[in-house]
Amino acid sequence: MRFIILLYFLITSFEVSAQNFFREDYDKNRSYILLANPTKNNIQTVNFLLKNKLLNLNTKKIGFVGIYHKDQNYNFETTADYLQKEGIQHIGLHEIKEPITESELFQKNRLTKELKELFEISIGIFFFGGPDIPPSIYGEENTLSVVTDTERHYFESTFLFQLLGGYQDTLFIPFLEANPKYFITGFCLGLQTMNVATGGTLIQDIPAEVYDATTPHETINTGKEKMHRNYWQKISEDPQLAGINFHTIRFTEHPFFKKQVKTGRIISPLVYSSHHQAVEKLGKGLEVTAFSADSQIVEGLAHQHYPHVFSVQFHPEVPALYENREQHKIKPDDEPFTYHQLLGKENLKFHKKYWKYISRAIKKSMKK
Repeated sequence: MRFIILLYFLITSFEVSAQNFFREDYDKNRSYILLANPTKNNIQTVNFLLKNKLLNLNTKKIGFVGIYHKDQNYNFETTADYLQKEGIQHIGLHEIKEPITESELFQKNRLTKELKELFEISIGIFFFGGPDIPPSIYGEENTLSVVTDTERHYFESTFLFQLLGGYQDTLFIPFLEANPKYFITGFCLGLQTMNVATGGTLIQDIPAEVYDATTPHETINTGKEKMHRNYWQKISEDPQLAGINFHTIRFTEHPFFKKQVKTGRIISPLVYSSHHQAVEKLGKGLEVTAFSADSQIVEGLAHQHYPHVFSVQFHPEVPALYENREQHKIKPDDEPFTYHQLLGKENLKFHKKYWKYISRAIKKSMKK
């Protein structure tokens, strides 16, 4: 019985410390990168990127801390269990406990003090993909959005507002004014949240609002380059159909991709796309770095004033892009392929250049 009690104590002690990383005795000689919404899948993705040197960082010098709000619609004990079982030492977890409501997102609020402390003890943050943002956050009625995790959006929106400021309160002094080199990036929802947090708005459904396509058949007929996820899944029951689509993007005249990422002769890379919402009105301080092939959908953003703040609408973080895994189809009559095969050498080169740039930006953020 004594052994069982001791075992229980050890397990619960790990869970408490794992989810209160910065409240415990952590290594202050390390630099830290925050990971918003640290689901098991997102942690596995980060580990894949690190192990394969796509995210080329020294984990002895740089640690990662997953941050999340206690009311999010995910059981983060799943992540804590995974970290424990895998013996992962370079990633911790930190739970935000103070409540937050929609009316106080874009101003100083009950989270501001702790968020500022997190900013001051870290060098950057990643924001990952996910479900639709409540349109009420950006002043619209919900007509075509499916909202499943409101508290996550409250937390991530207010954090990005505190970091970058926005049109909602032009007198608010963003955290990055104290450290303009701070690194912030996002993928898909991460880009959308960055835009909304800085006072922008979203297209709630690309097929309906941009292409006047209100059914899967109508969406498919718009053409592959105009599909930002795979609507064949809604028509066919073929189990090999992917839920995502691949389409090309084009860079704008903004120097981000050509001069900073150094894409060279690559001008229209193929990307992994899985979304139905997109940027409408731009947020404060943001500039467009890439569009879809037809120029209708924003595919990349960068900040005017903060050099290491940028995001993309597509998904360069997906492990299956970098090695052969399961085979899929986009259309029922396709030959099955892996994402890695479909991407091809030239597009793979673009994705690797992008991660090389992210790694450089993080290292520059470390320098005082």
